[in-house]
Amino acid sequence: MPKVVFDEDRCKGCELCTTVCPKNIVVMSKKINAKGYHPATVDEMDKCIGCAFCANICPDTVIEVFKEEKK
Repeated sequence: MPKVVFDEDRCKGCELCTTVCPKNIVVMSKKINAKGYHPATVDEMDKCIGCAFCANICPDTVIEVFKEEKK
């Protein structure tokens, strides 16, 4: 199963990642980060397909997508 990791303290809340997720699971958190923004997060990780569209569009490279290798 893919895993998406956000560096929430570096996220500036631009919401670009929320616009490209084909599963609509990237959302803005209700909490506020160290910079004073609502960071992006994934609310239903089990639905993630690992496309990495969110990571590719992020202007500040705060998103990493990890995929399990098939054996």
